[in-house]
Amino acid sequence: MGVLFDYFAAASDDLAATAIEAGPVAVPLPALQAKGIDPIINVGTLESLLTGVDYDTVTTDPRWGKDLAMLDDGERLVISLTAGVQAALAGADEARLREVAGPWSHTEELEGWSDASDLAEVLLELATLAREATERGDQLYCWVCV
Repeated sequence: MGVLFDYFAAASDDLAATAIEAGPVAVPLPALQAKGIDPIINVGTLESLLTGVDYDTVTTDPRWGKDLAMLDDGERLVISLTAGVQAALAGADEARLREVAGPWSHTEELEGWSDASDLAEVLLELATLAREATERGDQLYCWVCV
């Protein structure tokens, strides 16, 4: 089946952690399934591309890849996303997202997974999730199920 990655918005880390059992849709929380888009490496790279901040600097953010909840020896996780990637997604227009999808699709971790147009569609959906979360004062997270 592969690894499931559901990106979602929640008002707090505690609320986000309640998604650990069955995912954000079960809570229910606004969510988007993005198969193959890892919340640590891929989203860190995305933040770097969108903001111009070096990837190594992105990884120093305390919310980057922070495990908020874990079950089954790490087979299910709830991970926080950084405020930087949320702000970058929320503030990017469609042209910018499509522009970034090109170099993002050529990163080693995404090479051969998808083409830029497919990734652009995912980015457009993630940006909508980020905008709506920002308007509500929520933060972004990812539920991982192996």
